[in-house]
Parts: sequence; C-alpha cells; structure tokens
Amino acid sequence: MGNLTVKLFQSILKNPVMNASGTLGYGKEIEPLWGIETLGAYVTKGLSAKPHHGNPTPRVWEERNGMLNSIGLQNVGVERFFDEYFPYFKKKNTPVVVNFFGFSEDEYLECASMINPDPLIAALEMNLSCPNIKKGGISFGKEPETVFEIVKHVKAITNIPLIVKLTPEVKSIVEVAKAACEGGADGLTLINTMPAAVVDIKSRCIPLKGGLSGPVLKPVALRAVYECAKAVSIPIIGAGGIMNHEDALIFLMAGAKAVQIGTATFVDPYAIPKIIKGIGEYLDANTLTGIGEITGIIE
Repeated sequence: MGNLTVKLFQSILKNPVMNASGTLGYGKEIEPLWGIETLGAYVTKGLSAKPHHGNPTPRVWEERNGMLNSIGLQNVGVERFFDEYFPYFKKKNTPVVVNFFGFSEDEYLECASMINPDPLIAALEMNLSCPNIKKGGISFGKEPETVFEIVKHVKAITNIPLIVKLTPEVKSIVEVAKAACEGGADGLTLINTMPAAVVDIKSRCIPLKGGLSGPVLKPVALRAVYECAKAVSIPIIGAGGIMNHEDALIFLMAGAKAVQIGTATFVDPYAIPKIIKGIGEYLDANTLTGIGEITGIIE
C-alpha cells in the first residue's frame, strides 16, 4: 500500500483520516467494532472548562440527504477528560486533537490554558461556531475582526498548535480564514455544520433546530476547502459530507491536508476504516507512492 502518512505540525499521522468532533464519543465507544488506533488522529468531543449538560431530547434527526444534531456540546469538562480518558489514548499511542469551546472569550482562554502540552496532543481545535453570550449570541466565527482577536488571544497563551474550526454561516469564508491565519492560527478545519431546522407534521411543531451535516453539506465544504487552500498557507482539514474514500480523495485533491469523518459513521460504523483502506487502494491502483502526490493537485 502507498504511504498514507502525513505530517501535521510536529506530529506524524499514520493516515490523513480523523473523526469529526463529537462523533466517536470519548473513543472507547467504537472499540467493539474497530480500534481507535486505526485513525490518523482522534478528535475529542468539544470540551469546556467546566462540564456542560447539553440540550434536551430530541437531539438527532435524520433528513433525506443529511442529519441534524442538537447535542448542545454536552461534555465532561477538560479536567475529567484528561484524568479519565486521555490515558486511554496514551495506551493506544493515538495522536489526539483536542476540540474546545466557550461562550465568551474568557471561557475560551480558560479552557485553552487548562490543556497542557503533551507529545500525543497533535493540536487544539477551537470551535468558533459557538454563540458569544456577551454579544447577543452571534457566533464567534461570523466576523473576521472577532475571529482575528480571539485567535490572537488564545494563541498567546498556548504553545500547542492551534486549529480553528470555522462555521459556513459567513459572508466570505475566505476572509474569515485569512483573519484566523493573521491572528496566528496554525491550521483550519473547514467546515462545521450549517444551521437548520425540521418540522414534525404529526405534532405540528419544530422539534429540533441544530447543525446540518452529511452529503448535502459536501459541495459547500469542498468549495470552502478549495478556495481557502488557495488563499492561506496553513494546513486545512476538510470536513463535511465525506461518506466514502472517493469523497475523502476529492477533499485531499482540493487542498486538504487531512479529512474528518462524522455523519458517515452514523450510517455505517465501519465507514472510517473503509475510507482509510479505500485511499490506500487508490494509491496502489494509480501507482502513487504517497498521499502527498495528490494533495492539492486541483488548480
């Protein structure tokens, strides 16, 4: 099989495939089916400085070409994650990308400051789709100026590489990406889910408003990756509607350094190992020696 390894900052990943934040729980949940060490890197559920309870049910809703979720960022908090769950990844020798969030700039800073560097932590991933409670609930990631400021301040207090995960709910994702880069971001994850809602005709109500993911999101995410890869020099992780190895290859060719898989795992729990295998088989079938030969080849 061709060489699937990629270098992300100071970490060598065995392949370019990660899970999307929140889609594999705390890692152990998938173990009855396949080992977490299969991943190039594991991305944590979004972690906050203090535990967060999340939203009431219903939390998930299947759509024709996608899925809505409204988990509400439920998590055990940074301290408990590192006390109880991080040793598991140490045992598995699996790199970890720590996704984190806050509802104010102070909460982002507090959370980032609680995460100590470790050789197994490949990066932090800052979720900027959260509502800023001090500015009327508008998402942190909507305005380039806000993105620049919060990235700059978080970057100033951590020595761990910082990936910024951006929302697609913006006028120009290229301008937001540039602002993150200028603020000191070391990488970008493109994109987070899109705001959406559903109506239940039986109860005649809106049972869930949340984030839309899955195949319907792929063309939007792909364009964001392609355009931002041309505009900034930092690594981009592609996310949004990647359901099979062909989808993953498309994102890599468009300029992504790595990819994240989310909704596909809910459709097929074995989607991630199948995607990794499929990428390797593609390299072999096309006599390519490494993943770098196709990364960003689309002009």
